[in-house]
Amino acid sequence: MSQAARPLRVAMIGYAFMGRAHSQGWRVAPRFFDLPSEPRMQVLVGRHADAAQAVADRLGWQEVETDWRRVLERDDVDLVDICTPGDTHAEIACAALAAGKHVLVEKPMANTLAEAETMAAAAEEAAARGVLSMVGFTYRRVPAVQLARQLVAEGRIGQVRQVRCQYLQDWLADPEAPLSWRTDKAKAGSGALGDIGAHIVDLTHFVTGERVAGVSGMLETLVAERPVAESFDGLHGVGGSARGPVTVDDTAMFTARLASGAPAVFDATRFAWGRKNAIRIEVNGSTGSLAFDFEDMNVLQYYDATEPARTAGFHRILVTEPEHPYMAGWWPAGHGLGYEHGFVHQAVDLVRAVAAGEQPTPSFADGLAVQRVLDAVERSSAARSVYTDIAAHAAAAQS
Repeated sequence: MSQAARPLRVAMIGYAFMGRAHSQGWRVAPRFFDLPSEPRMQVLVGRHADAAQAVADRLGWQEVETDWRRVLERDDVDLVDICTPGDTHAEIACAALAAGKHVLVEKPMANTLAEAETMAAAAEEAAARGVLSMVGFTYRRVPAVQLARQLVAEGRIGQVRQVRCQYLQDWLADPEAPLSWRTDKAKAGSGALGDIGAHIVDLTHFVTGERVAGVSGMLETLVAERPVAESFDGLHGVGGSARGPVTVDDTAMFTARLASGAPAVFDATRFAWGRKNAIRIEVNGSTGSLAFDFEDMNVLQYYDATEPARTAGFHRILVTEPEHPYMAGWWPAGHGLGYEHGFVHQAVDLVRAVAAGEQPTPSFADGLAVQRVLDAVERSSAARSVYTDIAAHAAAAQS
């Protein structure tokens, strides 16, 4: 890193679960990777000054602010990192871009398709002024997922024929788990569909290089009411005696077709007892297959159908070699990575893109593509799972 390079000064809005993960990324990235400029954790924004200051001291932020609007007026902030609930993403992101600040926003990009379209348009206009933006789909940055994408792009499994993708968790399987903003449609936009279904849609787009063209979906709310939370830490809280309604889906299931016509199956739920963070994708091609499970995140399974049947089988690739994506910055081969490393890689890629003046990925256009799928699933489910064409709807909306 050049000693003369100006730091990239970051303001992060929100400091709960995702705020802690993003802070880890900003803090660690320049200590393990050679960056063109060092990210500086300039200011943490939270509604309550004392609570925000305590978190800032623990996570390494230099100061705190209680109004995100004031951050946009500051000359010592270059990038705004949005880690708030989805109902605030569009307002903050569009205002930050208009103020000339680069933007990183957590997924899903917005709560509604209309908001996502507004954000994508604002990002396109800002990019013409050299102001960049990115969506935080961090599972793209798992080395094994990156390798999967490379192998598909190289033709190692031939033509993509079908995809199966799941995201299974169990933190809401207990009907007495309390309400949170993630169970409130006004704040979250949707439940399992947007919270974790967005990840597997983006994962499919990324690994296959194709976008979902149409869906047939089903959304279900399995527990209609829950205790009102008295306290929360991360995803888990303590409920009181009062109860309130769940206004989002608990599970989302949908079949789909990719742009090539290849069929795909998606399953996102927070009700799968025993599944803590099981993000799984299997891609079957004309000459091979790939399979990945985040609960064994340093491994990619690869099957080469051109091998002789006598010795053919899935190869278990331990993705920890220096030749593998991102791994040269870390440990000796065989010493695996964890959940937090995706956020480090996210910071690395974003800092490098900003320094080069290049559009980082996933872009707001990529986030909009995911939002179109989520919207189509909702519309399909409301119409008794009728097949819903995404491209036709997008074209009609633009005409």
